[in-house]
Amino acid sequence: MIQTLSDALAERGYDALTPVQEAVTDPALRDADLLVSAQTGSGKTVGFGLAIGPTLLGEEATLGPAAAPLALIVAPTRELAFQVMRELAWLYAKAGAQVASCVGGMDMRDERRALERGAHIVVGTPGRLRDHIQRGSLDMSALRAVVLDEADEMLDLGFREDLEFMLGEAPPDRRTLLFSATVPPMIATLAKHYQRDAVRVTTLSDRSQHADIAYQALRVAQHDAENAIMNVLRYHEARNAIVFANTRAAVNRLAARFSNRGFSVVSLSGELSQTERSHALQAMRDGRARVCVATDVAARGIDLPNLELVIHAELPTNAEGLLHRSGRTGRAGRKGISALIVTPKALRRAERLLASAHVTADWTTAPGADEIRQRDEERLLADPLWSEEISEEQATFAAKLLSLHTPETIAAAYLKLYQSRHSAPEDLAPPDAPMPEKPRGPFGPGVWFRLSVGRDDRAEARWLLPLLCRAGRLDKTDIGAIRVQQSETFVELLETSVPGFLKALGPEGLLEKGVTARRMDAAPDTGPAPARPRPEPRAPRPAPEAAAPTAAPVAAPPAPEAEAKAPAAEPARADTPRRDKARTDTPRTDKPHRDKPRSDKPRSDKPPRSGDKPKKPWSKDRPAADGGPQSHAPRRGPGKPKTDARPPYASPKPAAPRADASDTSKRFVPPGAKPAGKPGKPRQEGGRSPVGKPGYGKAPGGKPRSGKPGGPKRGAGGGQPPKRRS
Repeated sequence: MIQTLSDALAERGYDALTPVQEAVTDPALRDADLLVSAQTGSGKTVGFGLAIGPTLLGEEATLGPAAAPLALIVAPTRELAFQVMRELAWLYAKAGAQVASCVGGMDMRDERRALERGAHIVVGTPGRLRDHIQRGSLDMSALRAVVLDEADEMLDLGFREDLEFMLGEAPPDRRTLLFSATVPPMIATLAKHYQRDAVRVTTLSDRSQHADIAYQALRVAQHDAENAIMNVLRYHEARNAIVFANTRAAVNRLAARFSNRGFSVVSLSGELSQTERSHALQAMRDGRARVCVATDVAARGIDLPNLELVIHAELPTNAEGLLHRSGRTGRAGRKGISALIVTPKALRRAERLLASAHVTADWTTAPGADEIRQRDEERLLADPLWSEEISEEQATFAAKLLSLHTPETIAAAYLKLYQSRHSAPEDLAPPDAPMPEKPRGPFGPGVWFRLSVGRDDRAEARWLLPLLCRAGRLDKTDIGAIRVQQSETFVELLETSVPGFLKALGPEGLLEKGVTARRMDAAPDTGPAPARPRPEPRAPRPAPEAAAPTAAPVAAPPAPEAEAKAPAAEPARADTPRRDKARTDTPRTDKPHRDKPRSDKPRSDKPPRSGDKPKKPWSKDRPAADGGPQSHAPRRGPGKPKTDARPPYASPKPAAPRADASDTSKRFVPPGAKPAGKPGKPRQEGGRSPVGKPGYGKAPGGKPRSGKPGGPKRGAGGGQPPKRRS
């Protein structure tokens, strides 16, 4: 190992390397591309820092002047990128390395100036690194090593295109090291395309997953989930703890409640800026905060040296999320606890989650108030302050206290001071206890108000209640009975809320436009509620069989001679019901049109032309008006019976007189004469007609406009007469 790196490890207290660090620093793998899979918290950051040391330094102990970057480290998140930057900064401090960062959310101009000054190692996120490469501020020509940290996470986040772009821009003779917790097919494909004979290094089989983490599944009642979290924090009193939630809203709610209960807490979620995230993590490292409430943005790459407790306030979505959340503790040989808060509704889901993650958890209940008080006494008695020497100043003050108070009083006061610095524990219900119902006592004393709306205005209590709360600045507990009458409504309000209600409404008592409230001197006498008249039931619709048949004359039977010559149509049946448009369950058996002889020529649904003999296609949708065989009227449309759009009281519209074909004055325009236009729309003496269509009227120059070259337009003064459409 290079001496400068060895000295840095010794100063940080590294007595021995972790398995993954020993594997990647094997002299046989000095120049090889590596595909490393190791569990979370195994020291991968220091591992690849040591692995690229010979590539950057060679046989030298220190680096030369900073110029173009020699190594590029790519991380999926901003927090992980800054953590990698801090680790490499102390590891290469004695080697004189300059480490720069290119992280999304930070000032790009500062990063560009840092790159212009020169850097040996650049650490960044995929999107920001690609921006610098495309803008020309990041020179890739001198790169000797490229490291992809948490490569599987970057692919899951959709950075595959960015990674392929950066690897394609890097020199072909560089070393490529891929570090990933798992090696899915996408990682294997990436390694195959952008690595040269990569050596697979794995340490997952050496020891079980998360062997230094104790998993606990705490069963709690549905309404005691947040109280159980505070009891777990109080019971363990960890130096650093992370509480994971699934949404930003849950993070904000839990952080506010923990702060009100006296916990030193910070929050970490995607809605915070990078500066706020950095300050929150630094507060955890400095000891100014002991609890961090976070979303899954902190589930990967966050390394807090004193993190001893991870609490899953809400269960993660999958087993991988559970392992990565829990992997924030129990790192590099340190012990840790991962506690899952399991409510009755989440019991089956928690069992499936633990089984899919291949994790064995200790099923128990959350600590109660008595257990926490007992644990406080144990910590108090085991405090190292009892064994420290007493200074002269402290002895003088102790003698003064003993002269004023008895030892029992002093001890009790000390115990009270100790307990006052900690949040009081919560009394928890049994895990299977139902949700408690809040008992509501008698309402009153109350004051009645009269509202100017009632049933006539469609007033209902469900929209009057929020109206009163919003306009009168009331809580729903301040509102008693709401009695809606025909033209008014009576509302009972708590007497203590009346002054604020009147002040909010003003002198006019206006709740909103058209709704006013007036104070009453006494309770209204509404009497019993009037019974609403029940609507009369509709008469049942008669079945098709029960419908009265339409009277129709029965046709006389045909003569035998006529039957021999040609088959006759089936006579109408007097008991045949009229077929409605609505479908009925009674099958129809009388289909006289099927007995008629059909022609070999195909039928046509086109409208008949003028002069043609009208056809009579059959219609299955319109029965005869007299109850006989079906009508042969022309079909109006597929499946649409003829309807009359005029109201029944309107007079029938007289039919327009048909034009006489022998009268040619209405069809032809004499040559040289102006065509007769429609009244109110005179023709235009330009190239366009009043309706905006070209080709009508005369063109400039006096010539008639023609649709075809060499001939006038039809109907524009001479030529062939226009076709008539019937």
